Amino acid sequence: MIEALAEPAVKLCVVSAGVFFLAALLTGAWKYFHIARSAQAVAPVYVDIAHRAALMYSFAALLLAVFTGLSTWSATVNLVAAALPLAFFAFAIGGYIVHGILRDTDNQFLKPHPALMAAFMWALMAAEIGGFAVLFAGTLKAL
Repeated sequence: MIEALAEPAVKLCVVSAGVFFLAALLTGAWKYFHIARSAQAVAPVYVDIAHRAALMYSFAALLLAVFTGLSTWSATVNLVAAALPLAFFAFAIGGYIVHGILRDTDNQFLKPHPALMAAFMWALMAAEIGGFAVLFAGTLKAL
């Protein structure tokens, strides 16, 4: 596994996993502080979503690290294929945190910018599915 850490894409995935996990821990504390102060013992919707997404994406980044390390594609192809989903994971977490801070919506697809969200989701799907598909194909090639 140490040899795999020499690959830039694997390094990016591992660092991203650490950043996302730290974000999950911090947003978890933020969520708890809201729960502790709420009469209904709940946090704002996007505080909860930010916490859960950061936790989920931290493990997804580790999964990308494994597939990146096993892929037979070039270092450049692996780096781009891993960076695309990781960037959208980060954008999503950041967006959830902003909505959690602003408390401006409980459904980002309705408010404030539904057309912008639709375009973002199409780009997200292309980047996440496409990036992983490239890494998975490179791993299957290795097998």
